[in-house]
Amino acid sequence: MNIDKQALRESYSPKPVPKCHICGEEMTIQRISASRITYGCTGATYDDKGCHYAEGRSIADDHYEQSRVTVVDVSGPDVLALLDENLQLQREKDAIEAVALALRDDMRQAREQLEAAERRMAEQSAIVAAAEKLVRCKGRYHSELNYRALATLFGVITPDLPPLEHENVHYAEAAEVEISALRQRIAELEKGHQEAAKQINSWRSLAKQNIAERGKDISELEAARQRIAELEAREVTLPAEKFCPSEYAGSQYWEETEVWNKAISACAVAVGAAGIKVKGE
Repeated sequence: MNIDKQALRESYSPKPVPKCHICGEEMTIQRISASRITYGCTGATYDDKGCHYAEGRSIADDHYEQSRVTVVDVSGPDVLALLDENLQLQREKDAIEAVALALRDDMRQAREQLEAAERRMAEQSAIVAAAEKLVRCKGRYHSELNYRALATLFGVITPDLPPLEHENVHYAEAAEVEISALRQRIAELEKGHQEAAKQINSWRSLAKQNIAERGKDISELEAARQRIAELEAREVTLPAEKFCPSEYAGSQYWEETEVWNKAISACAVAVGAAGIKVKGE
C-alpha cells in the first residue's frame, strides 16, 4: 500500500494560529478545552506599563465576539516522529544500496582484469616453454618450418637457412646468435611474468577487501530493513474517548465531549490508513 507521507505529515502537524477575518491581525488563544482551542482578536498589546487597546477597541467588544473561532487540534507528535525516522532510514537504505552497486561494479571490473592477466600469464608460460625447448637444441635445428615459426614468435631476425635437404650442415655461429637472442627474450618474459604475478596478487587483495566491505554493507542494509519493519509494526496509544451522560445533552460539556470523541475517531482512522497500529484495537 502506497502512503502519501507528505499528506499525512500535513494532517498531523500543529495548526497555524488563525488571523482575524475582520482586521487580518493574528489572534491569541482565549480558551483551551481538550483538543478544542478558541482564538479571539482582542486588539490588546502588553508592555511594562500594562495593557493597551488599539484605537476604537475595548475589552470584550463586538469585534472580539465576532472574531472568535474554535479550532480542533488533532496534531500527533508521535506520528511526526515516526515519519521523520522512516524518512531517515529510507535515505540510509538508498545510500547503502548505492554503495553496494558501486562495489559490485568494482568487483566485476577487478575480476575481468584478473582473468585477462591470468590469460597473459598462460600465454607467456607457453612461449617460455617453447623457447627453452629450442635453446636446449643448441647447435642444430629440428626443421626450417619450426625454427622460423619460433623466431617470428620471439620477434628475432633469422639468418638465411639452407634447403631442407642440407639440414646435416652445421650452422653453429648462426645458432649461437639466435640462441642468445632467445635467451634475452626469455629473460624479458620472466620479468613480465613476475610483474604480472604481483599485479594479480594486488587485484586478489583488492577483491577480498571489496568482498568484506560488501558483506558489511549488506549487513547494515539488512539492519535498516529490519528497523523499517519494526517501525511499520509499531503501535501508538490514542487518548480514550470520553463519556457524557444523556442528562447533559445540549450543554457545552456535551458538545466538547462529542468533538473530542470525533477527533479521536478521525485520528485512529488516519493512523490506521498510514499503516500504524493503534493499541487496543
